[in-house]
Amino acid sequence: MSKIWKEVLIGGSIAALFFLSQAGINVWPAVVAVGGFIFFYSFMPGRDLIGSKLGVGKPAASKITFMDIGGQEVAKRELKEALDFALNKERTAVLGIRPLKGILLSGPPGTGKTLLAKAAANYTGSAFLHASGSEFVEMYAGVGAKRIRDLFERARTLARENKKGAVVFIDEIEVLCGARGRHASHLEYDQTLNQLLVEMDGIGSNEEILVIGATNRIDILDPAVLRPGRFDRIVRVDLPDRDGRLHILKIHTQDKPLADDVDLSKLAKECYGFSGAHLESLVNEAAINAHRRNEKEISWQDFSDAQEKVMLGEKLDRKPPEEELKRVSVHEVGHALFGELEKPHSVSSVTIVPRGQALGFVRQSPAEDKYLYTKEELLEQIRVALAGAFSEELVFGSMSTGSQNDFSQASRLAKTMVMAGLSSLGIVAEELGQTEMNSEIMKIINEQGSFVREKIKPYKDFIQKIADYLLDKERIEGDRFRDLLERYLQYSEIDVSDLQTGSAGLQAAVS
Repeated sequence: MSKIWKEVLIGGSIAALFFLSQAGINVWPAVVAVGGFIFFYSFMPGRDLIGSKLGVGKPAASKITFMDIGGQEVAKRELKEALDFALNKERTAVLGIRPLKGILLSGPPGTGKTLLAKAAANYTGSAFLHASGSEFVEMYAGVGAKRIRDLFERARTLARENKKGAVVFIDEIEVLCGARGRHASHLEYDQTLNQLLVEMDGIGSNEEILVIGATNRIDILDPAVLRPGRFDRIVRVDLPDRDGRLHILKIHTQDKPLADDVDLSKLAKECYGFSGAHLESLVNEAAINAHRRNEKEISWQDFSDAQEKVMLGEKLDRKPPEEELKRVSVHEVGHALFGELEKPHSVSSVTIVPRGQALGFVRQSPAEDKYLYTKEELLEQIRVALAGAFSEELVFGSMSTGSQNDFSQASRLAKTMVMAGLSSLGIVAEELGQTEMNSEIMKIINEQGSFVREKIKPYKDFIQKIADYLLDKERIEGDRFRDLLERYLQYSEIDVSDLQTGSAGLQAAVS
């Protein structure tokens, strides 16, 4: 029965009962009879509450292949090896290898965990069932466990019909498999988890059912879920490195017309920290920008604007007062100046166009992906974070509330130094007192603040002139900013004509 006819039938029944009751007829026996029928009907196999067909674990056709997934070579290799055990039964049987029952994909959001699960089903030709952990959570006792049983029963049926097994993918599995004992009010969560463990233990070696779970909170999962024999492998799906980002960008731009000035290698470098989902959104937003300008090709400027939109949000219509905008301009130039002084060629662009919660933004791209930081590198980041506030102080004689996030970032970096044993306290215990912690953090920030205040004084004229230029143009690219800084460092001045000259002209003037 279609949904609309169900609604008509329910509405008509309620109206009939209302009119009968108004006519003086006792309708309670009918209400009790219908309620009892619905209650027992909901527990029939394949049915959920109020008789609707169970929607958990719907079969889905998967056309995604491992070739369509970029930046996750290690995860793909681990997953393929586990799937090959099911494909090469005779060889694995000779070596006595037990087929894997479960694979847990762990990593940040947007890194391709769902795509990997779909590619796994397509790789083996198996039926693919998709479910979310939240679909098993209900206020009614026993419903979650019943849905687990129905899900695995459906998987066994499809595996027999398909002759190539079935892949059961459970996304957000931390909702379903959180550590037991956390919910003191009732045991519904624990019953659902227990049923999942029982079903996974009951998967026979000849049933060819593989359970793939995905989570970004592996730290809260119940230990019983992670033991061998259930989720036999834990595959880390991390953010892609530079080569991975380049691979993903090539995949998403292969059917899009790119202008000659687009350099995907440079774009991959500047997108440090982006996930696969971010990169897909970046390419899509760049294409939208080109469409808005009625262009037939996507230019580098489209990608640059799209990158800022993905990071910060859409441009806002609000226009701050001129005095406030001048302060924002000085603030951002201070960040960019110290960014170049500390790490040459690190600034990609400077803008004072409001986006999201930010009135201005300096986009920096590291020379290479970093996974470890030294004490000096952390101090450099602290100085860059403080430079905006001290630029305001240098030009206007005071700071503003716009530096609040910068101070929070500097405090987090200083705390990282303390906990990593890179401060004057040396190696510290995790139980370090809050007073000692705050004292050391303030010591680090004040020392670096004094350093920034003294080092930035000779650049007051440079900051003011570049801020005026930024106030007029709203944006300056990193290459242009470096040209102007180089000329200032050589000649200790910048003429107005320099600000109106392109980077090629500036290079000629410098040489």
